[in-house]
Amino acid sequence: MNKYIRTSLAGLLTSTMITGAAFAAGTHPETGEALADDQTFTYRVLDEHSSVDPQVVEDVTGAEIVRDLFEGLMNQDEDGNLVPGVATGYTTNDTKDVYTFTLRDNAKWSNGDPVTAGDFVFAWKRAVDPALSSPYAWFMELMSIENAAEIIAGEKPVDELGVTAIDDHTLEVKLSAALPYFAQMTTHSTTFPAPQKVIEEFGDAWTKPENIVSNGAYVLTEHLPQERSVRERNEMYWDNDNTIVEKVVALVINDENVALTRYLAGELDRTEVPAGQFPRLQKEHPEEAISFPRLCNYYYTFNLSDSGPEEFKNPNVRQALSLAVDRDIITKNVKAGGEPPAYTFAPEATAGFTVPEVEMASMTQAERDELAKELLAEAGFGPDNPLSFDMVYNTSEAHKKVAVALSQMWKQKLGVQVELANMEWKVFLEERGNQNFDLARGAWCGDYNEASTFLDLLQSDSGYNDGKYNNSKVDELLTQAKTADDAAPLYTEVERIIAQETPVIPIYHYAGVYMMDSDVGNWPVKNVEQNWYSKNLYKIAE
Repeated sequence: MNKYIRTSLAGLLTSTMITGAAFAAGTHPETGEALADDQTFTYRVLDEHSSVDPQVVEDVTGAEIVRDLFEGLMNQDEDGNLVPGVATGYTTNDTKDVYTFTLRDNAKWSNGDPVTAGDFVFAWKRAVDPALSSPYAWFMELMSIENAAEIIAGEKPVDELGVTAIDDHTLEVKLSAALPYFAQMTTHSTTFPAPQKVIEEFGDAWTKPENIVSNGAYVLTEHLPQERSVRERNEMYWDNDNTIVEKVVALVINDENVALTRYLAGELDRTEVPAGQFPRLQKEHPEEAISFPRLCNYYYTFNLSDSGPEEFKNPNVRQALSLAVDRDIITKNVKAGGEPPAYTFAPEATAGFTVPEVEMASMTQAERDELAKELLAEAGFGPDNPLSFDMVYNTSEAHKKVAVALSQMWKQKLGVQVELANMEWKVFLEERGNQNFDLARGAWCGDYNEASTFLDLLQSDSGYNDGKYNNSKVDELLTQAKTADDAAPLYTEVERIIAQETPVIPIYHYAGVYMMDSDVGNWPVKNVEQNWYSKNLYKIAE
């Protein structure tokens, strides 16, 4: 592939719905674009994914694969709107605490078995079953499914979960409280169906390519850990006739600069832009270097558990470190990809969320630095008694650059001594989850487009509250928000408490900063959640 002969970027941004098999003639049925003979989409990932088991996967990379292999009740279109998946639609009762989904009658597993409401019941019960210890069990509780919290806590049997197969094509879900965005949450991988017979036959090995049975647009055909994962079209998928991309390949490339080199050599269709290189690449490859808002945050979290440093128990210390971070340097010089600096936990791109005014955001950096020195001195730290701690991030050149910049800012401004360490992704998740850290990198991409997907991480009993922050007022506000007619004022108050107590240091909010081959059609740049589906993509002939 010649990387310097390009078609228009318009193909990348075009939203389309494929109808029928008209593309067999070699042109896109709606845009008229000539389609490439080789419909393979190859992209780079930083690390090995956590799993392809829908009820076990816990990372973005894994969820991208799972969205291709499995299909839930609802999907998203290119703008992030809900569209039918296995369900053709749903109804609610007057009090909106019972949802009834109607499943299509032509949905099949890759082995030809029909997909039924019972497959969803099995999967959802599996997700809350303490025996599985799903890392996303808390998400099912967050969905307010009846008895989910009690089952996860071991106080009720799994069979009492409020989900019922009325018949093979009707799924009824009872909630403990009305939740206006419940349907949005069914696009999350944890809610996808699971093949009970296959899981019972193969146990933990059911997700291996030779064993796996899935109901999405693709099947897993190859997996070499730490190297590559391949998925190919599922001939049994109900909408297979309208799928264009034949094969999707995810290559694990730990070094982002190596990934860029391989992209420029024509080996990849998509890769992340290395930190600081977007301005240059945008000039050199204006049709390929793209940046757009994403529903994700980047932060560092303090270990506030009993095993954490005693120094971090003092909110003045935490706030001093946050104040001394020059976020403009991080976003404009270190990252340089269009990421906005973050002074709140939830991003501005969140639907229905207005970023509240927090004092730090209105200060100059010089004012922040001066206040940081005062607060650290009040806490008893200075030249004769420097604050010191360990700081950990998962292995990545971009994360390293941010970590180094932060440590240098703290050393130059506050005399703080920081020991940096990096870990492979799965080890990092385990260590952070077990509170084996002082200060750790964190990042979160919204599971649905509502502020609670971020703020609930700081609820005391959240499964991903790795810093073990505990504030009863925050818990109360977030609980009230779930049933409030207008949750915005409650979220504003939570953000202000977070800004004052600083359990985390928000650094920036993400942008999707990619090198994207201009022969990739229909990438969903307007979907801030970046829930992309390979079945909606296509490759344009050069």
